[in-house]
Amino acid sequence: MGYTLFADDGGGVHSRSHSYPELLARIGVFADWLELRVGYNNASLSENFNPLTRSVSGAEDLYLGAKFMLTSQYGILPEMVLLPQMTVPTGHPEFTAGKVLPGLSWLYGWDVLEWLSFAGSTQANMAVDDVDDYVEFAQSLTIGYSLTERLGAYTEWFVFAPAGAITARTQHYADAGFTYHVTNNFQLDIRAGLGLSEASDDYFVGSGLVVRF
Repeated sequence: MGYTLFADDGGGVHSRSHSYPELLARIGVFADWLELRVGYNNASLSENFNPLTRSVSGAEDLYLGAKFMLTSQYGILPEMVLLPQMTVPTGHPEFTAGKVLPGLSWLYGWDVLEWLSFAGSTQANMAVDDVDDYVEFAQSLTIGYSLTERLGAYTEWFVFAPAGAITARTQHYADAGFTYHVTNNFQLDIRAGLGLSEASDDYFVGSGLVVRF
């Protein structure tokens, strides 16, 4: 779970949005290659049009998914998983899509050296804008670094690319962060990122924690 602040001051509108608790519960079932996932989050948005201000907060749509392991790393063949996923319309009227939105994510990664890893994800998810449904493609590339036995770091680039949308535009981001294993079952993290395109938020910062039971 975690918290993220997004800030954007483009187009004469000053916006600040808060995302919390970013809860993702994961549980292995039936076999060591299958995991079920449930995600819950709230959003709070404040927009200043000078002199007008608009604020709204509430739950986002519930996230459901399952992760299937495909391969372990073998030479240049990466470790790979496939993740069918969807959101269901349970959120606040300002944040819900109003319908089930399915999607699919393909994740892959390599342990390059003892202290260096490389990973990526490729996604296609249904989304909605002010007019109609469209497909949003997402791509990320991440480099991970093991700095000490407990301290890690990463750098990342990711993009959201709508196909067939009327109002949504492509957004590019770069971010970096640190992870710290307090124990084998408890991890803390911090992160910060910048928008790299006109449609992106200017920046975001956040923190989180992971607990394993």
